[in-house]
Amino acid sequence: MNKPEFHLAYLHGFASSARSVMGAWLARELEAVGYELHLPELNVPSFYELTFSEALRVMDRLDADVARTGRPWRLVGSSMGGYLAARWAQLNPGRVDRLLLLAPGFDLPARWPHLVGQKRMERWEAQGELKLPGPDERMQPVSWNFIEDARTHEPWPQVECPVVIVHGRRDPTVPVASSRRYVEMYPEVRLVEVEDRHQLKDSRDTIWSEMVQLFEIKGQMDRM
Repeated sequence: MNKPEFHLAYLHGFASSARSVMGAWLARELEAVGYELHLPELNVPSFYELTFSEALRVMDRLDADVARTGRPWRLVGSSMGGYLAARWAQLNPGRVDRLLLLAPGFDLPARWPHLVGQKRMERWEAQGELKLPGPDERMQPVSWNFIEDARTHEPWPQVECPVVIVHGRRDPTVPVASSRRYVEMYPEVRLVEVEDRHQLKDSRDTIWSEMVQLFEIKGQMDRM
């Protein structure tokens, strides 16, 4: 394994897990060129009890366990994980020096009524839980505390490090307009739009190329 001057981690999205397809692919590609990618599990203490605050504490613990040398992080985050990567960077200035965000889920609480419908949102709040697709693709209940906690976090976190976003123009889950708005707010961010949907299954070449350049992945940089 290479011993770069940084650590790498991938933060998965909602209804995903540390075993996500995107994370596993990135880990294999990076391992092939000598890099380790950390894949933290963000569904803590469970998918039902998932909150932004608990997920951010997972990254806190990973930082404490892994980054004892003080080397910074270069984070990849997908959807909710993209938001969390930016939020953790905002809360920990100096600990992250590059961010690659894949269809990041900014301002998630405001978009949930569009995702599940206003009536289901009202039922979620009234009953305290709502069944949603989970990491194993089964419908599982999620606590209303997920929404209440999310509302306590900055919806459009500003960060100090270079940021590249890859977002599909045909994304129905997190419309590309969200990332366009983020770039309007923070013009130093670079947005790469692709003809793809939310999972970005057809954009792996673009994702890999952007990551190699942004993160300065040695060995691969020499070929470009």
